[in-house]
Amino acid sequence: MPRAVRAVRRVRAVLRAEWQSLCLAAWRELRERRLAGVSLAVAAALAMICLHELQQIPSSDRVVRRASEVRADQPLWLSLLRTPVSVLVPTRDQPVWGGLPRLLLSLGLAQLLIGWRRTLLVAYAATLAGTLSARVMVAIGPDHFAGVPAAYAHDVDTGASAAVVGLFTYLSVRLRAPALCLLTVVPTVVGSLLKPNLAGREHLVAVTFVLAVALVQEHRRPNEFRRDGSREDKAAPPP
Repeated sequence: MPRAVRAVRRVRAVLRAEWQSLCLAAWRELRERRLAGVSLAVAAALAMICLHELQQIPSSDRVVRRASEVRADQPLWLSLLRTPVSVLVPTRDQPVWGGLPRLLLSLGLAQLLIGWRRTLLVAYAATLAGTLSARVMVAIGPDHFAGVPAAYAHDVDTGASAAVVGLFTYLSVRLRAPALCLLTVVPTVVGSLLKPNLAGREHLVAVTFVLAVALVQEHRRPNEFRRDGSREDKAAPPP
């Protein structure tokens, strides 16, 4: 059999297995649990839309800023306090509707396939890794390849991009989904490399951190997730 034919068949087998492990498994979970199965995605999307609308009103915009703006020049305790809210506040220089589909898809897939608790942990860990790395990069300074100028400390860090790419990275490793990685993680990594600003560097840190955690978990518990994408000890939906 020619090598090209074997390669095509191999790719088809991988894509078929990934289709079963992601789409079909997620669809079965959604039919079984209905709206409760994607409650995180729906709640996060509604919260982001509401916060975006509040940003358009000067009086409420000041409240949103005080509750969500994270910068490297802030006290650490204040950044940690604001980080959970900052995830739901859309980046000001980007349209809110552009990031909603990725947010819905990442949170929805993750909640259906790995449970809502782990979804929250991975999303928050990825966001926190990126946020804390900004402080390290500013402290290193521009004289080192991993550092950035001190002026970057004043950049406002909000948005769910780190959480989204972190969730896609985790799903790609734990569910062995190379196509998902190619479609969702690789473009973010390439864009961050081509445009190495502070946000791009934070994305790279989030991907690297989640990738390392996922690989360690996959090595220690390779059978934690079945091949069809469902957990053997499926977590209950949030109240």
